[in-house]
Amino acid sequence: MTAGVRKTELGNTGMEITRVGFGAWAIGGGDWEFGWGPQDDEQSVAAIHRAIELGVNWIDTAAGYGFGRSETVVGRVLSELPGSRRPYVFTKAGILPGQGGKVVRSLERDSVLREAHASLERLGVDAIDLYQIHRPIPDGQIEEAWAAFAELKEQGLVRHIGVSNFDVAQLRRVGQIAPVETLQPQYSLIDREVEAELLPFTSEQGIGVIVYSPMASGLLSGRMTRERIEAFPDSDWRKRSPRFQEPQLTANLALVERLRAVADRHGTTPGAVAIAWTLRNPAVDAAIAGFRSPDQVDPILAAADLELTAGELEETGS
Repeated sequence: MTAGVRKTELGNTGMEITRVGFGAWAIGGGDWEFGWGPQDDEQSVAAIHRAIELGVNWIDTAAGYGFGRSETVVGRVLSELPGSRRPYVFTKAGILPGQGGKVVRSLERDSVLREAHASLERLGVDAIDLYQIHRPIPDGQIEEAWAAFAELKEQGLVRHIGVSNFDVAQLRRVGQIAPVETLQPQYSLIDREVEAELLPFTSEQGIGVIVYSPMASGLLSGRMTRERIEAFPDSDWRKRSPRFQEPQLTANLALVERLRAVADRHGTTPGAVAIAWTLRNPAVDAAIAGFRSPDQVDPILAAADLELTAGELEETGS
């Protein structure tokens, strides 16, 4: 099983990564502004171990996820693995803890450097494989942050540097300071804005792309129901998301049923089809799938090898 997940090179980084990676946003728990409700750390640890056992070779986390909790859990797993089995670890900077669980955003140089050292300590690694600016907020500080990222790479504290949620103009701006190696945009059947300009630009520039929320934060997983959404705890940010409410919800659940029809023919899940749909774009190297328990892992990894026909792409609404 460990050789079963298809791999690809991430842009020009030289890293060969599985086409589906472990997303660690939800394992940050619910005690912050963009949390996912209560989370059992033991389940998180078991989920990461299961993904690695099946061949997944990278984890995407962030200092902001649970204000360090996600990185701490990832660090625990890394400490339990022999060096030969350790996955690549990607993390991010720019989101800091504020009062009452609210986030504060800073991309000032000193803040970025402090965050990097704190992430290294929580993860228990000598160097971060890929360090990313989490969001281009404040926009006026992205050059300052990117210069700090280049500094960290030069020092060997991070091996590769990238950005998340940037547009083309912002990529051009920071690219004048140091090459942007990777981009992490939101991309799914529900979020397709990046197809027009952003993904063609990354292809042209040789920037590696890993997409997040390919299942639209679980909405396209096939396991979401109106009852489950109504039962979301207040500490789950999705409870406040328009896509989980009417009038968008009916259309989104109808999309899930189209995905289910395709999934049934392949003997897989709607979530795997949703991820495979993002991977069919030639600009996309890999996709991040969030897992909160080990039982969620196996059905989704099929997406790495799932080839959708032209008819099936049309059937999903492409």
